[in-house]
Amino acid sequence: MLSLLCLHYPAPFYQQTNTKLNTKNSVYNVIWPSFTPPLHYYQGHKMRQTPLSLLVFMLIATGIALIASGWQPYDRATWLMEVMPVLIAIPILWATYKKLPLTTLLYWCIFLHGLILILGGAYTYARVPVGFMVQDWFELSRNPYDKLGHFFQGFAPALIAREILIRHQIVKGAKMLAFIIVCIALAISATYELIEWAAALIMGQGADEFLGTQGDQWDTQSDMFFALIGAISALLLLSRWHDIQLQQIKQKLKGY
Repeated sequence: MLSLLCLHYPAPFYQQTNTKLNTKNSVYNVIWPSFTPPLHYYQGHKMRQTPLSLLVFMLIATGIALIASGWQPYDRATWLMEVMPVLIAIPILWATYKKLPLTTLLYWCIFLHGLILILGGAYTYARVPVGFMVQDWFELSRNPYDKLGHFFQGFAPALIAREILIRHQIVKGAKMLAFIIVCIALAISATYELIEWAAALIMGQGADEFLGTQGDQWDTQSDMFFALIGAISALLLLSRWHDIQLQQIKQKLKGY
């Protein structure tokens, strides 16, 4: 699967040798190679960063979700551990908005991932109501909501890694870029599993709600597999859209 991704993965914008900029009408129209959308797809896009009003909306929505989920969570310690990544990410994203603005697409992915974590923290992943609905629809043996969480645990970090690697031109070559991104996403997933293991050692049975294994002896492996699927899905589905927004930010920071 990973080899197929590398074969079909498009080169990022800064490595496409036949990329040109057309300054007609003061709008930079990016002419991409044949494997990317045609020129008219890019016309009319303003070269600007994510508006502050959108970030304020996301911040307010996240704050309301945190308050609602933390009002009477199923287990207070589990809630705190599940929403901790959100509490860490909010001040970092706010502080870096001016010096290192991210693409709108990436902000949305982080926002959605945060809401998934917050909902899981409120009920614990094994008890989220929508997960029980899916379990009944597909006649599954367990609540699958935690797999959605681990899917996004690969999905969002893959785009974060992609944006950092491309904007700083750390990795050369599209195939190697895709490989490194997937490896980073898997490393993050593995680190999270180590955190769960540490919690189990420290808290004993008190960590059961945080682990959410639901009796599955292969829960750790399947969690990492879903993170792998999430990372690959993000690259296959959003790379072209991501490149468009990366190019917009590049031109904005250059003052075009």
